[in-house]
Amino acid sequence: MLFTVFRGESPQAIRLEGPRVFLVPPRMSDWKAWAGLREESRGFLTPWEPTWPHDALGRHAFRRRLRAYNQEWRQGTGFSFLVYRLSDSTLMGGVTLSNVRRGVAQAASMGYWIGERFARQGFMSEAVSAVVEFAFEELALHRVEAACLPHNDASRSLLLKVGFRQEGYARQYLRINGKWQDHLLFEMLRDDPRL
Repeated sequence: MLFTVFRGESPQAIRLEGPRVFLVPPRMSDWKAWAGLREESRGFLTPWEPTWPHDALGRHAFRRRLRAYNQEWRQGTGFSFLVYRLSDSTLMGGVTLSNVRRGVAQAASMGYWIGERFARQGFMSEAVSAVVEFAFEELALHRVEAACLPHNDASRSLLLKVGFRQEGYARQYLRINGKWQDHLLFEMLRDDPRL
């Protein structure tokens, strides 16, 4: 599968493109579509995510989120993207590379979410593949890691489909939906076959 990186003059102008999706860093103008999609998918997303603060979908919270994303981007420690359907520019979800480690590790962690009405249609597989390609080819990382709850069959299947390998089980790894929960750990190396 072919993925293309379009570069602009600033990191915010980077655009990743796949067969049916494109990904761009979030901007303030994305707030309404982002908040609407997250709200309509709240019941679908909350079992898999950290507890949402009371103002999670508010304009000021989104602005704080963007400031953090921009700082991480400038420091090279995190890269966040929103996922859009290529055919009509509809927002569908997001993918983030975080905890980018340089030095001897050259690794990052990946997280992702998708709105309920877009789930299980292959869009997130394309988006994750595009960000993996960005991590290896543009950031020159050696390893990308991901984790999911053991009972999240859709996420586990997605990771295996795009080329991740399950490598472990972490007890009480992340605080999800208000409680510490075990996770399956996955990884992909730069030289591994990819979707």
